Amino acid sequence: MKYQTLTPDAYFHIYNRGNNKEDIFKEKRNYNYFLTLLEKHILEVCDIYAYCLLKNHFHLVVKTKPNYTEKFISTKFSNLFNAYSKAINKGYNREGSLFRNPFSRKKIGNENYLKQLIIYTHVNPEHHGMVDDFRTYPHSSYASYLSNKPSKLKRAFILSLFDDISNFKHAHLDKRIKLKDDLMLE
Repeated sequence: MKYQTLTPDAYFHIYNRGNNKEDIFKEKRNYNYFLTLLEKHILEVCDIYAYCLLKNHFHLVVKTKPNYTEKFISTKFSNLFNAYSKAINKGYNREGSLFRNPFSRKKIGNENYLKQLIIYTHVNPEHHGMVDDFRTYPHSSYASYLSNKPSKLKRAFILSLFDDISNFKHAHLDKRIKLKDDLMLE
């Protein structure tokens, strides 16, 4: 499978799942450690717009920074996933690949798709039945958008895409209702 190049100054959806659908986050500290590694390895080369870490997969919405080469950006992501895999393998006495494949990436072509992907990322835990209400899921960036606490996310930019925080919340709840309606039709 040919993977899309992580070009500079572009929006991307980055995602992956555990090998054989295995859990990649086994306990709370794993989520926190992944976020620490994300900050350590990725903030240099990307702005982070949204994330959601689920037991056996994750979603990241990022924008690559313009000053770095494709190879350097890809290397930083590789370093993140290798560091996390090594820590999980060591900590849980396991061997082999933690992730299914090299990480998947999809270029986001326009701001409307970017908005839809941010919403999709945040409602994902409810869509997969992990929680009854995505707003309560602790391993997602959604709550950070509602907070005044300092954040590494590009909160002001994303909220401006939705015009304001009220529209941000409304767009998420609309998507939630649509997903529930779609499930009922199946």
